[in-house]
Amino acid sequence: MTSVVLGVTGGIAAYKAVELLRLLRESGIDVTVVPTQSALRFVGEPTWSALSGKPVATDVWTDAHQVPHVALGQGADLVLIAPATADFLARAAHGMASDLLTNVLLTARCPVIVAPAMHTEMWQHPATSANVATLRARGVIVVEPSVGRLTGTDTGPGRLPDPARLVELALDVLRDQVRRTADLTGADLTGADLTGVRAVVSVGGTREPWDDVRFLGNRSSGKQGFAIVRSALTRGAEVTVVVGHVDEPVPAGCAVIEAATAEDMRQAMHAAVADIDPHVVIMAAAVADFRPARGATGKITKESLGEDPTAVPEVLLERTTDVLVELVSKRGSAPGPVIVGFAAEAPGEGEALGDRAMAKLQRKGCDLVVANAITGGAVFGQDATNVLIVGADGVVTEVANASKAQAAHALWDTLSRLIAARR
Repeated sequence: MTSVVLGVTGGIAAYKAVELLRLLRESGIDVTVVPTQSALRFVGEPTWSALSGKPVATDVWTDAHQVPHVALGQGADLVLIAPATADFLARAAHGMASDLLTNVLLTARCPVIVAPAMHTEMWQHPATSANVATLRARGVIVVEPSVGRLTGTDTGPGRLPDPARLVELALDVLRDQVRRTADLTGADLTGADLTGVRAVVSVGGTREPWDDVRFLGNRSSGKQGFAIVRSALTRGAEVTVVVGHVDEPVPAGCAVIEAATAEDMRQAMHAAVADIDPHVVIMAAAVADFRPARGATGKITKESLGEDPTAVPEVLLERTTDVLVELVSKRGSAPGPVIVGFAAEAPGEGEALGDRAMAKLQRKGCDLVVANAITGGAVFGQDATNVLIVGADGVVTEVANASKAQAAHALWDTLSRLIAARR
């Protein structure tokens, strides 16, 4: 059975770790809870013991003959610490072994996920930022906190992400370990191969307003984009997501920028690239090619069109700006980030998807194009996919009859090599 050490530190968000424990157990995972002494002031030992179904490890002296400060870390398939206080981040970053939980970190050779939760000022303090950077450089997956209501009346970044999203991330990391162990291609099997990589990923569809009620949109669900985000997070990357309209929650662990329209997406992508200086930019979003040239205030009604029952309003469309082309142009001839475009194509009779993808890659000037055929509504909102990953060097990788998670990992396998060549 898969073994997870759940570390809980002394923040008010410790009560959310109770739900986290329940969800992990319902997923069939053996969980050992290691709360700090401060955490036990928020949630008592009987609660952790009852929900985990086993004794709680609280210090290095209990059952000393079993050497828990070494055995727990050595035997874990994953260490998940949620919530993690600013004090814990500091101790972990400096390699201290002042309690059982920090001892576990020093002995663990498995993936480690740390989910900080604290007030905004503490999260944004330079000392905390430096400690987070140190942990990430070591391959620790440090989850970006959510933005929302904090203790008291405060609101801002520092909130512990939803426990269900954290469990999804934990399961993704565990699955990725299995995938790498079975990988015979020579990929790095020892840790997070995207550690230190910064990525900006656009996800979902845009909606272009016609009036205050209606809009022009598309069928993008965000499933493939979020699969790319989850794959990157499990492999150690720092991810900023520019998200449009989607059908599922944003994965835990990434920074989020919302973008409703094509112009919103354009501005957000340029700002994110400028601020983050990413190693890779992935335009997975379905950005509208056209929008109404003139929007109406209020709602366009049948009555406003007069007495003719057949009268319909005319919609004049205009082109939107091609965000991908702009990003490539802005990069210029400098090495810059690896830039990936997406091509949802409907090949005609006698046309090959690969040829259309290569033609798009050459028009846009990006490094890779991920193409799929959408004839008959295929792919949108589904869990399975068929894609071609087409490179500027002419190399084509086919991922057929696969899950979107598998397609995402195949993309990152290609990207990791391109990024390594530029670093």
